[in-house]
Amino acid sequence: MSGREDGSAYQRITRSNENRSDNMTDSKDLNDQQNLLNSEKPASNMENKRNEIHLFGWTFNKVILLTHVNIFLYSACFWIQTGTLPYLSKKLGVNAVWYGYLQTTFAIVQLAGGPLYGRFGDLFGSRAAMTLAFVSAALSYLLLSVSTSVPILFLSRLPSVFMHAMQGGQMIVTDLGDSGKRADALGKLGLSYGVGMVVGPVVGGLITKFQGLEFAAFVAFLGSVLSICLVVMFVPKQTKKVQVEEKGGGALLDWRKWLSLIMAPGALFLLILRVATGIPIGIFQSMFQVVALETFNLPADQNGYLMAYIGILTMIVQGVGVGIVLKKVSENAIMKWASFLLVWSYLSLSYVSDIVQLCVVLAPLTISLASQNIVISSALTRTVDEVDTGAMLGLNMATNSLIRTVSPTIGGIMLENLGFSSFGYLGFLSSGIVTAVLFIKFRNKT
Repeated sequence: MSGREDGSAYQRITRSNENRSDNMTDSKDLNDQQNLLNSEKPASNMENKRNEIHLFGWTFNKVILLTHVNIFLYSACFWIQTGTLPYLSKKLGVNAVWYGYLQTTFAIVQLAGGPLYGRFGDLFGSRAAMTLAFVSAALSYLLLSVSTSVPILFLSRLPSVFMHAMQGGQMIVTDLGDSGKRADALGKLGLSYGVGMVVGPVVGGLITKFQGLEFAAFVAFLGSVLSICLVVMFVPKQTKKVQVEEKGGGALLDWRKWLSLIMAPGALFLLILRVATGIPIGIFQSMFQVVALETFNLPADQNGYLMAYIGILTMIVQGVGVGIVLKKVSENAIMKWASFLLVWSYLSLSYVSDIVQLCVVLAPLTISLASQNIVISSALTRTVDEVDTGAMLGLNMATNSLIRTVSPTIGGIMLENLGFSSFGYLGFLSSGIVTAVLFIKFRNKT
């Protein structure tokens, strides 16, 4: 055999060995990848199982379930102090106009903190955001419980700048839930808030009756401290499926980012719609406690029962009603017909003369507002990327705070000069305009 043949034979043998080696390497890599995938699947399944809890035959996500518990506590404590505030204000000599200023102070600090809170949650995670919300609530209620003068009463409103636990809960269910079922998930969160709205005024009224106004506010403080403990122990640091890379004060206050969110397709229209529908009810709500006290002469415990009635209506609509209706009609249809119902509810409100009539009118009013608010909130979160849903929810909440900033002062002036019926006429006019706009905009949509 010649040297060339020997060399060729050697090369063939070498290539054969190399190919066999490559095949073995490829086979090994495929096996390693398969083993990695197989190892990741059980880990993923184990992670999902760790995040699940079984109650009464139902399976719940533990973080979402805990969020519902915290929203219940937040609502209950908020409505305990809300029922306490007008009576404590009157005890300290605050009239209707100054009570409006007090509510305006609360709204201004919430307006300042709402958008920043949402962006804070996007950047630093759900645990930090929820902890911040309940710390703010606890400080506010503690100061309220020791208010012995009007300045301290006003001071108690300042820590509420980041008191946005409901917004924090919405961020969590938005992050962990399915986008297609977002309105229903937000509605379910409203169910927990509604339960707290039922329990809180009743408990607050009873505590006020037997233990005093200051002790009721202190109970709200203790409830917020309990929520802080639950958040620190059980809420994960981050719940988003995607991570935000840019962090820090610059990212929190970047005005270009906020402008881009406002100008996202469809967002500006929805935000304007939220303001237009919120102004009449904001004015009414800001004076509701005063109206109950001075117009209908309700004592603290009966005022609590009335608030509980509203809470039950809200709970039914948000927790059950919205999810059922969305299976049959679109969100656009809900917005249109809820606004149409508001027109006649507000007009009826103008002619209410006793507490029974008020309860009757509050039913369609509450149903319409609850449905519309949930649908608008859900629609707003879909105008931006998943990474910015917290900030958009912050802007959504900011519209409410903006309304509460001006509505107490306007409400106090309207109540003293025009009477209770003026609230209904304002709502009738505003809702009529909104209804016309919605029916024109969605005329070809069901």
